[in-house]
Amino acid sequence: MSAPSGLPSQPPPASQVPSRTRLAPSPTGALHLGNARTFLLTWLWARNAGAGVTLRMEDIDSPRVKPGAAREALFDLRWLGIDWDEGPDLGGAFAPYTQTERLARYEEALAKLRARGLIYPCVCTRKEIEASASAPHGPEDDGARYPGTCRGRFATADDARKLSGREPAWRFLAREGPVSFDDLFAGAQSHDVSRSVGDFVVARAQGPAYQLAVVVDDAAMGISHVIRGDDLLSSTPRQLLLYEALGLAPPAFLHVPLVVGKDGLRLAKRHGDTRVSSYRERGVKPERLVGLLASWSGLLPRVQETSA
Repeated sequence: MSAPSGLPSQPPPASQVPSRTRLAPSPTGALHLGNARTFLLTWLWARNAGAGVTLRMEDIDSPRVKPGAAREALFDLRWLGIDWDEGPDLGGAFAPYTQTERLARYEEALAKLRARGLIYPCVCTRKEIEASASAPHGPEDDGARYPGTCRGRFATADDARKLSGREPAWRFLAREGPVSFDDLFAGAQSHDVSRSVGDFVVARAQGPAYQLAVVVDDAAMGISHVIRGDDLLSSTPRQLLLYEALGLAPPAFLHVPLVVGKDGLRLAKRHGDTRVSSYRERGVKPERLVGLLASWSGLLPRVQETSA
């Protein structure tokens, strides 16, 4: 398993040193090596730069949340030697630090977007979108591009419910044209959300979607730099549109390459048991596992997983 170096070779100029970054585990399963490596890189960069570290538990994907996974994630991170300055277990100035306790903030943002005419109710199913002949595939996380079927179709959410018999989601009206930004690892980026994704979901019947929640939370918590895996690189233009629409200042972004197996594919169950807890249970010392993660990132000479 390997990945290219996950941090810039030189720190940013003093004038650009970040003041706050965050760790954002999701309790949908056990913490595995890929996530742990990204959290380690975030922590190392923050501590080297003198930045504050916030831990936020991203648990709004309720159907996938596993009982006890949040508590286990905190334990695994601390076992690795990764700490934070504020979070659900410590409190802090920006509490609460668990997304399901922050729902009122997301509703406030939705109300603002609704008042500006930037979101609309949508009753299309994923299957219906996939079946649309005019729907080329967008980024992997969203499947086919949304063709705008419900844009202007319903005056209100109540109309959508009455006419369709379905509980509507809310989609953001993506403006045409490129969204450009400079990623601190990947370099200059430019994506036309309206062409690649179309109008994207910001809330579902069961609650806010990731794209909206992460924007609201990062802005509210004063996060100046976001370090995460490059599987989320395609999400950044959508989030920048939301920052713009809500009148919020976006953070700087740094997307690190994912850890991959020998087959070149993203680290997953097919590569064996990569849970941090499984290494601990086998008696592996945390410093050995940290060394392995650092070697994958080019921060130490490469070592083999079996030597951890």
